[in-house]
Amino acid sequence: MINKIIASSLPYLPKKFVWLFSRRYIAGETIDDAVRVTRDLAGKGMVATIDHLGEYVADIKEAKAVQQIYLEMIDRFESEKLSVTYSLKPSNFGLLIDFETCFELVRSVVEKANRHHSFVRIDMEDSSCVDAELELYRRLHKIYPLNVGIVIQAYLKRTPTDIQFLAELHSPSTPVNVRLCKGIYVEPPEIAIQDRKAINKQFIETLEFFFDKGIYVGIATHDRALTDMARQLINKYSLTTSADYEFQMLYGVTPELCSEIIAAGHQMRVYVPYGKKWLGYSSRRLKENPKMVFYIIKALFKRG
Repeated sequence: MINKIIASSLPYLPKKFVWLFSRRYIAGETIDDAVRVTRDLAGKGMVATIDHLGEYVADIKEAKAVQQIYLEMIDRFESEKLSVTYSLKPSNFGLLIDFETCFELVRSVVEKANRHHSFVRIDMEDSSCVDAELELYRRLHKIYPLNVGIVIQAYLKRTPTDIQFLAELHSPSTPVNVRLCKGIYVEPPEIAIQDRKAINKQFIETLEFFFDKGIYVGIATHDRALTDMARQLINKYSLTTSADYEFQMLYGVTPELCSEIIAAGHQMRVYVPYGKKWLGYSSRRLKENPKMVFYIIKALFKRG
C-alpha cells in the first residue's frame, strides 16, 4: 500500500526528488547517456533499442523537431559502431494532429534506418491511437518490410482481430516483426481486460499464434510466469534465438531475471529511454509495478 501511495504521488512531487526514483531505469537526459548505457549493456551480452522520451506533441513544429532528433540519433549510434534498433511513439511525431504529416516524418526515420540496415519499432500507445498506428505500420511495412516493426498489447480485447490483420501482412518476402507486451495504459473494461490471469492467458495465446505463423516476436515482459511459459513454447516450436524471437525488457527492471534468461542462451534486447521528458514514463513504470519503489529505495541506501 505504501508503495502504491508513493508511486501515485510522484507526478506531484519536485522533479529532483522524482529523479531519485527514476534514474534506475532512465539512461539520462542526453544522447551521451544513452550511448554510455548501450555500450555497458553490450559488454554484458545485451543489445538495445533506443527511445527518445516524449509523446503527444502539441503542434507539427514540435513533431519536426522530434524527427530531427531521431535522424541525428541514428547518425550518432552508427558513428559509435553500436548495434541498436530504434523505438518511437507516433504521437510524438504528430499522429493525433495530422496523420499524413506523421507518416512522412516517421517514413524519413525508417528510410534512414534502412540505409544503415537498421530497424525502427513503432510503439503502440493508448487505445485512441491503435487504429492509426496499425495503418501507419501497414503503409511503412509495404515499403520497408525488413526495417520496421510494430507492438501488440495483450490486454486489449481487440488483440485477436489485430493479430489476424498482421498475419495477413506477413510473408517470407515481407516478414512482420512484433513486440508483444501486456500493455501499460489505463483503459476501461470495455476496451481492455482487467484481470491479470486473463491478460496472461491472452499474452501466451497471442505469442503462440505468432510462433505458429512464423512471425518474429520480441517477448516483452518482466513476469516470470510468462517468461517461463514463453520458454516452453520456444522449445515446443524448436525456435532459434535471434532468428525467430528475442526477449525484451526495460532498462533497470528485474535485472536478475534478465541475467537468468541471457545465461540460458536467449537473446535479450533492452529498451533504453533517454531525454528530458522522463517524468510521464517514470510515473507509468511505477504505477504499473509499485514494488519497484521498494527496490529503488533500497538501491538508493546501498549507494549511500
